[in-house]
Amino acid sequence: MPPRMLPPRTGSPGVVPARRALLAVATAAALAAAPAATGPASAVQAPPGGNSAATSPDPNAPKHGTVEGARAFVRNAGSAKAVAAFRELHGDRVAREQVHHFWGVEPAAGSHDGFQATHSVDTSYKVSFKDDYTYTPTIKAAGSCMEITTVYSQAVGNEIWAWDWCGGNGPKKEVKMDADFLQTYTKTVNGRPAYSVQLVKTDAGQNAWSAYLYNFKTSSWSLFYSKSGTDTSSLKYGWDIFEIYASRNSATNTAYYCTDAKNVVFESSSIQLRNGGAWKPASPSESPWQPVTSPNPNDYLCPALKFVREGANDHWIVRQ
Repeated sequence: MPPRMLPPRTGSPGVVPARRALLAVATAAALAAAPAATGPASAVQAPPGGNSAATSPDPNAPKHGTVEGARAFVRNAGSAKAVAAFRELHGDRVAREQVHHFWGVEPAAGSHDGFQATHSVDTSYKVSFKDDYTYTPTIKAAGSCMEITTVYSQAVGNEIWAWDWCGGNGPKKEVKMDADFLQTYTKTVNGRPAYSVQLVKTDAGQNAWSAYLYNFKTSSWSLFYSKSGTDTSSLKYGWDIFEIYASRNSATNTAYYCTDAKNVVFESSSIQLRNGGAWKPASPSESPWQPVTSPNPNDYLCPALKFVREGANDHWIVRQ
């Protein structure tokens, strides 16, 4: 999910282990001070039905090579401080009026042994407040050893991370969202550059998982990160979500990102699950909207935010 100053990942050691327990505290803090929602800006658009899998790379395309430009997460004085800050207690964040919140789909354990989605990126999006982080979109299969996260922050800039959940408890691989990445791993989806990511279980006995990014130059999946072991998140579901750690700007009484991302669209499309060797679009039966179907944008310190259910649980958009 750095000097790098990162807030704690839900489920990390020393942090409230349940995402919903942490969310409840954050939501209460936000509601206590947030302005009331007004008009259509808070509305969640109804899904049109159907799915977006046709725009996604073939899940069964060849797997070849490794992700170009990816490197081990750089650990130095700044990044060590960052990872430590990333695991601070949630109570400290509330004291700073920083809210942690998310929205998206959460496929249940047992419903999949592979998870794939196409995630938008926007290199123009710059986080203006040093303590804030936008991890959007971010994806983790239930029980998997890694979470692949689109990271926006002052600390690291704009990157793609592989966060290790099987004993590593931190970012292990990073790749810059630079021109080479855009040319190799993205294509235009709904008018925005987007990369496709796939997480698959490769050995059930060892709980071994591999994460891949789709290389459009070679028409194949490039390995980003592999790991086996026990998933330390202790959560019985996976997720493909919009996620923020956001601080309130006293001048606007909204979060800093609310201004920073005014013209930014965060999108996850072609969300698919593999079960029994077959890939299918995520559906309401195994991938419910969480934490609620229709969020209140005030909980996210951004009254203008819209949460768009663009498909039947396989496509979402968050925008203003």
